[in-house]
Amino acid sequence: MTDEVVPFNDELMGQQAYLPPGAAEWLPLTDAAFRILKAAGEADDVQMRANKAALSDMFASALQIPNLGFFAGSGTSLGAVGGPSMWELWQRAMCPEEQNRLSERAANVAETVRYIERENPNIEHFLSQCDAYLAFNSDEGVIAFVNEVKALILHACSEFINSNTSDISAYRNLLQKLARRRVRDPRLKVFTTNYDMCFETAASDLGMVTIDGFSYTRKRRFDGKHFTYDIVRREADSHEFTEGVYHLLKLHGSVSWSREGTEIYEHVAPSPENACLIYPAKGKYQQAFLQPHLELLSRFLEFLRQPNSCLIIAGFGFNDDHLSEPIYSAIQSNPSLKLILCDFNGVSHLRNRGQHGSSAYWGKFHDLAMEGFDIHFVSGSFSDMVSYIPHLRTASPAEQLANAVKRIRAGA
Repeated sequence: MTDEVVPFNDELMGQQAYLPPGAAEWLPLTDAAFRILKAAGEADDVQMRANKAALSDMFASALQIPNLGFFAGSGTSLGAVGGPSMWELWQRAMCPEEQNRLSERAANVAETVRYIERENPNIEHFLSQCDAYLAFNSDEGVIAFVNEVKALILHACSEFINSNTSDISAYRNLLQKLARRRVRDPRLKVFTTNYDMCFETAASDLGMVTIDGFSYTRKRRFDGKHFTYDIVRREADSHEFTEGVYHLLKLHGSVSWSREGTEIYEHVAPSPENACLIYPAKGKYQQAFLQPHLELLSRFLEFLRQPNSCLIIAGFGFNDDHLSEPIYSAIQSNPSLKLILCDFNGVSHLRNRGQHGSSAYWGKFHDLAMEGFDIHFVSGSFSDMVSYIPHLRTASPAEQLANAVKRIRAGA
């Protein structure tokens, strides 16, 4: 693959392909991807099977690493899941009458708080600017508008999951596969910047236990010490850790969190004024140093420093510097950290290297991968990625031999 900058195009979007560390070309995983990436002839079925086996084997190896984490960005809630994108939230809140055209009221508020970004606006960055402005000014007009936008976000990120058209099967499949690990290993840690309840709902459907930092009392209150608790099955003369338990750390808050004074409680329908959401913007880290965000961010940074760790990232555009930079620094300073980066526009991100809407971090990670760092790239949707993750279970010696023979034949 070359480093030339090419614009996004519909053909590259969503194509399933795999790029191992140091590889010069993407390995296509479907016939359509083969025709686009190779630009010649019909797909080689034998080679395609070998490519799929290589990706599946890579995931199987990654799932054996003791410290396993999954990082979900907003892209995991799009598509069949039905969640809104950041761009859609911007359009609904700021341009309700005409697409890409700010309403008169939105324009006035943006001018008041000095939010001038128009080429690539972001609803989180705008609200962060509003909060920074309100920290030093009492402006009822801005306060009212911010509360209306927060109410819109709460509704948009809550209601879609109850829709008949919403499909969270990819979340259920992911938890089934990643959480079925040896109980003596550290629990699976899921980090997400999403406000929605997809992971909680999927875990509930599976009968799994979510440890999310909240107490087990009737009125659930956040306290970081609950991440150090676990669940065991106690017998008459022994005890063991139970299966199906994982940690969920919602780095930007949740539609089910309500701030009451200095405490954070779980609430079915928090008011816009009390909703505990964080809107991080470039250069504005003050909110990340308030609870519960300080606790959650510190645990994410701690995970990145752990030896023998693997972080799978899906649907994250690397547009939040306070999260992107620690990941980039960790892969350079932690020699045992393995990164797997999956995105619907993976091929385009690496080719555009910071232009045409892509974050510059994609190019940086690619450069490290070419230098030999353990960074893998998967191009495809969230559900595509999940489909290549194998179910974890111990294979018998006969199954191991059969699998080895299949890989040899596929590569022949």
